[in-house]
Amino acid sequence: MKKYDYDQIGESLVEETLPNGLRVAIMPKPKFNQVFATFSTDYGSIDREFIIPGQQQPTVVPDGIAHFLEHKMFEEEDGDVFQRFARYGASANAFTTFDMTTYLFSATEHISEHIETLIDFVQRTYLTDENVDKEKGIIGQEIRMYDDNPDWRSFFGVLQGLFHDHPVKIDIAGTVESISKITKETLLTCYRTFYHPSNMILTVVGPVDPDVVLDQVRRNQEKKQFDPQEEIRRIYPQEPATVAKRRVENRLSVSIPRVLFGYKEPNETLRGRALLEKELVTAVALDALFSRSANLFNELYDAGLIDRGFSWEYEATPAYSFSVIGGQSPEPDRLISTINERLKQIQAEGLSEELFEIGRRKLIGKFLEAIDSPQLVARQIPSYRFKGIDYLDTLPTLQAMTPGQVNDRLRSYLQPDTQAVSIVWPVNSSN
Repeated sequence: MKKYDYDQIGESLVEETLPNGLRVAIMPKPKFNQVFATFSTDYGSIDREFIIPGQQQPTVVPDGIAHFLEHKMFEEEDGDVFQRFARYGASANAFTTFDMTTYLFSATEHISEHIETLIDFVQRTYLTDENVDKEKGIIGQEIRMYDDNPDWRSFFGVLQGLFHDHPVKIDIAGTVESISKITKETLLTCYRTFYHPSNMILTVVGPVDPDVVLDQVRRNQEKKQFDPQEEIRRIYPQEPATVAKRRVENRLSVSIPRVLFGYKEPNETLRGRALLEKELVTAVALDALFSRSANLFNELYDAGLIDRGFSWEYEATPAYSFSVIGGQSPEPDRLISTINERLKQIQAEGLSEELFEIGRRKLIGKFLEAIDSPQLVARQIPSYRFKGIDYLDTLPTLQAMTPGQVNDRLRSYLQPDTQAVSIVWPVNSSN
């Protein structure tokens, strides 16, 4: 067991890697009355081609299988897991992203029972041909629902514009066609490969005693047998530096066009502190340009080109990186041309030290606010750990940042030849 004290923010983190490879992270928060726990696997929608440890040939599985497996994990032969959590007053859920699947609960009492339930249900699975076929209809309806969602369509429109071959451009749930190819056997293959303890992290945040939690988890794992597993070799396409499509357009039932644009980066393998630094430097740059307090944002708002819902996001991982910016606009083409013109000017002049400091302080404030949310911390710790990052390194990284780093990033990253635009027009629009 290792304990890390972060005196600057008044927090501590206890971590241990068990003999079977399971990593456990516990952040005690005695002043809170609710516990949040997550059980996460380093496995998401982009992991569709991989080499199973001990084998030589790649295995390729249908798109959407990580999300499909998440759905099936809650089903048991004698009912479903939600009932067991609810019996002692816990709220449970799960989610799948591009690169991670997480199961979670929140509760104020009977914490040891809930931790036991969380670990046990994720470490066993109940799959039959019948319940797999039934799930295809349920997830198929979910996929069709999102196909009609303008925000979802515009988001994946950007990714389909940015990426030629990388599976990050594919809907996390897959397609109706791809999930039709999923079988019990392919689900079991993925489960046995990616749900091994050495590929997972259990995180507990709240008013708990780390020694008590660790002792419980150790005893739980000692009862189970897991063969040692080598590292999983994941295979991703070699993505060109160019964008696949400069423009992606769709028509849906919207009253005002949705317009998103984004930027991609060449394949990188950054991990750890270097990846965190890149993420935060980019975030400060984008916030200085597109947050509600930014000059450019207010210029666009005063011109009637955007509304208060205009926003940005940036995602950086060892396998892919991209940003997505935008919202509703009555004049998408004018908006994009105006932004590109202003970006050239801002890149030439550089952000002032004052704007840099505003953006940096804002992100520091957001981090400190997040640290006071056990729910956010329990989700962020595994997400960053899978990328080799200590989430609590965020504050010192932001404090060490300089205006020069942000301006260099602003000039090198936001380039027209790495930009793709996605527009969802109203059905009856003449555009």
